Amino acid sequence: MSTLPVYRWRLAPEGLATFRQLRALGLRPGGQPVVAQLERPRRRRGPLVAFLYRIDVALPVRPMTPARWAALERANAARRICPSCGWDAGYRIPSSLGVCVPCADAPQLAA
Repeated sequence: MSTLPVYRWRLAPEGLATFRQLRALGLRPGGQPVVAQLERPRRRRGPLVAFLYRIDVALPVRPMTPARWAALERANAARRICPSCGWDAGYRIPSSLGVCVPCADAPQLAA
């Protein structure tokens, strides 16, 4: 069982990047294993942890195809429709409510 090297915040060596840094470069990890760990200390809580990947092994991001755009559009549209009243709310319905805001407020108004 091997352990990952741990680097402190802003002290990671060149050639390693987090997932977000790879994405900003137009890259993705591409199935490679995590090679190191980055820790940022915090007060009163445990440290923030980010995994580091090698930049030279990373692959380019796959382009969005028309079918993927259509599927994403359908998924976003489904998140806007209220399951209670069937109304298109025009915004993504919060998962904390589960229904649109007027349907969530209706029991409070009746009381």
